Amino acid sequence: MVDHQGRERLGRTGVRVTPLGFGAAALGNLYAPVTDEDARAAVDAAWGAGIRYFDTAPHYGLGLSERRLGAALAGRPRDQFVVSTKVGRLLVPNPHPTGSDREHQFAVPDTLARVRDYSADGVRRSLEASLERLGLDRADVVLVHDPDDALDQALGEAVPALAALRDQGVIGAVGVGMNQWQALRRFVLESAVDVVMVAGRWTLVDRSAEPLMTAAAERGVSVLAAAAYNSGLLASARPADDATFDYGPAPAEVLADARRWADRAEQHGVALPDLALQFPLRHPATAAVVVGLRSAAEVAAAVERMNRPIAEAVWAEG
Repeated sequence: MVDHQGRERLGRTGVRVTPLGFGAAALGNLYAPVTDEDARAAVDAAWGAGIRYFDTAPHYGLGLSERRLGAALAGRPRDQFVVSTKVGRLLVPNPHPTGSDREHQFAVPDTLARVRDYSADGVRRSLEASLERLGLDRADVVLVHDPDDALDQALGEAVPALAALRDQGVIGAVGVGMNQWQALRRFVLESAVDVVMVAGRWTLVDRSAEPLMTAAAERGVSVLAAAAYNSGLLASARPADDATFDYGPAPAEVLADARRWADRAEQHGVALPDLALQFPLRHPATAAVVVGLRSAAEVAAAVERMNRPIAEAVWAEG
C-alpha cells in the first residue's frame, strides 16, 4: 500500500518508507575513508531530494555509520524519517587490535570487535547500544543481520524478542537482512517478520530470489532490495571486462546478460544503471531499493536514475 506521499508501508505496520533508501554503510568508511563533512553532505543531499528512509548497522565501521547518520539527522522532524538498524553483532572492546578494521573492509581503527549474538538478550543490548550511537529514542525498523550460521536461534530468540518490542510499541517493524534468499524465505514462512532485506538476489541479472518474493507477497511481508548494482556490474552504462559481480569477477554468462541489458537500455534512450535501480520495484512485494551512498554526487545520480522515465517496452523485451 502506497500513501499519498509515495511511501510504501512495511508489512502490516505503520512504518512507511520512500522507494529509494539511503544505504549508510559507506558512512562507516566502507572500502575507503569518508570525511565527516562529506558524510553530512550526503545525508543533507538525500534529505533535499526527498529520501526519508536510511539504513545502517553496528557492523558498518564499528558504529561509525550509526554515529554519523544520527548526527546528520539530529534536529530534523522525527516523524518525517525512518531509520533501520541491525542486531546480531555486539560491539565490544577489542583485546587484540591491529590498528585497522580493513579485514572487514572498513577504514576505521579496530578498537572494537564484533561478537555474534542472536540471543534475546543480545539483540536487546545491541538495539540499546545502537540507539545511543544514533541519538534516537526509538528505531523504526530493526533487522536481524546475517544470521546464516544461527538460523534456529534467530528464529527462536532474536525475532520473537524484537516482535515483543514491536508489539509494545518500542520499535516499528521487525525483519531480517541477508545476502541469500533461501533462509529469508524461511523467516517469511515461519516467523512474525514484517520485512526482509535481500542483498543482490533480486536484481536485473540475478532473480534467484523469486521464490522469496512470491512468498513475501503471499504473506504480506515487505521486501527491501539492496545491492541493486550487484557490487558494481550494473553501475555503469556498459560493464567492463573486469566488472565485479557479488564482490568477485563477473562470470561470463552474467557479464553477457548485463551487456544485453545495456544494449537494450541504450536502444531506448536510457542506461543500464537506470534499469538496475528501477527493476526491483516492479515486484509488488518490494517496498524500497536501498542504495549505498557516500557523497552528495552519488545521491544526485541515484535520484536521477530512479526518476528517469523508462518505456514499458524495455522490460517487455526482457
